[in-house]
Amino acid sequence: MVFAFLFIFAMYAASNYYIARKIFKWLQHVFPSINGIIYGVIYSLCAVTIIINLLLSSSAMTTDSSIVNFIGQFGDYWMGIYFYLFLLLLLSDVILLIIKWIKIIPSPAPKRVIFHTRSVVLILVIGLVSYGIYNANQIKEVTYPIQIHKSTSLDHLNIVLISDLHLGYVNDVKFIEDVVDRINNMQPDIVLMSGDIFNGNYYALSNPSKGIELLNTIQSTYGVYACLGNHDAGRSYDEIVNFIDKSNIKLLNDEHVVIDNQFVVVGRRDSSPIGDQGNARAVTSEVMGNIDTTMPVIVMDHQPTNMIQYGDDVDLILSGHTHQGQVFPANLITNAMFTVDYGHYQKNQNSPNVIVTSGAGTWGPPLRIGTNSEIALIKVDFK
Repeated sequence: MVFAFLFIFAMYAASNYYIARKIFKWLQHVFPSINGIIYGVIYSLCAVTIIINLLLSSSAMTTDSSIVNFIGQFGDYWMGIYFYLFLLLLLSDVILLIIKWIKIIPSPAPKRVIFHTRSVVLILVIGLVSYGIYNANQIKEVTYPIQIHKSTSLDHLNIVLISDLHLGYVNDVKFIEDVVDRINNMQPDIVLMSGDIFNGNYYALSNPSKGIELLNTIQSTYGVYACLGNHDAGRSYDEIVNFIDKSNIKLLNDEHVVIDNQFVVVGRRDSSPIGDQGNARAVTSEVMGNIDTTMPVIVMDHQPTNMIQYGDDVDLILSGHTHQGQVFPANLITNAMFTVDYGHYQKNQNSPNVIVTSGAGTWGPPLRIGTNSEIALIKVDFK
């Protein structure tokens, strides 16, 4: 574990040195008298905010200090800037190497070519990050019509699915207000939250009491139910659970509830929590063993990889976790990693319907590029 941490830290330090050096050489063209020491200190302070932010997320430290909150927010934004700076600078160097190799430009590359290349990179980073921040705040509403072939007196059921709120420094009380308004406008029969309600640190939320007050205004016929995600864990786990309970949200930890004698909702603990999450996840067969599967069965399980644990007696599995990659090109990676990283999936007509939402919030950099923040409306018809 220590070796892995040191390796990651060394790679992060090396990549930041690479970025800082490239930007400094570009700045020297614009500001010939720029002070290298002052620049180095400023860049280092920016880079270290990511590490401080990760440490804060794994702690149970209160964050009444405006300085701590600023560092937390800045660290999230800097993560996005760092990601695209490193990616695009590396790509530009590869392109320069190729065009030198095929003799389109002389070697070494002229300084003016390098300067203009770096200028393009910086413009692209500014544009991508600006768009990503804007797009992350444009919560979309998506609809999935599905059919469940089980006997019930219900003709249909409107489920609002939300996941990956990641409440914290960036997704704060104003974000909760926006999400609640959108949920109520969708007039749900039931609201299901498939994990990662918090971003690992309860104390990163500026005003938990206001957040509880807002969540208590969610309106639905059958109530609000939730399961835990991998970030709903850590040293402030008890506070997270208490927050959920006070928000009039029924948390299902490897438990099920029969709704109005019409259908069953199951909620699972996360399969790989980041830190303490009370008891360990129960064996799936034990959780499902005493459920009346003649009724429609809906399972909330945060990570879509767990869908293989359920048999054909389950009708609908709701997950999140992937964020659909959140930012390009990470969406290409999640698409390759998961059987379904986003949207509706059904292996065959007898298999459970699986719906994976990209989530309403963001983890890490508060950006959405190539993906959307969303709330899903699932229109279930019973045939």
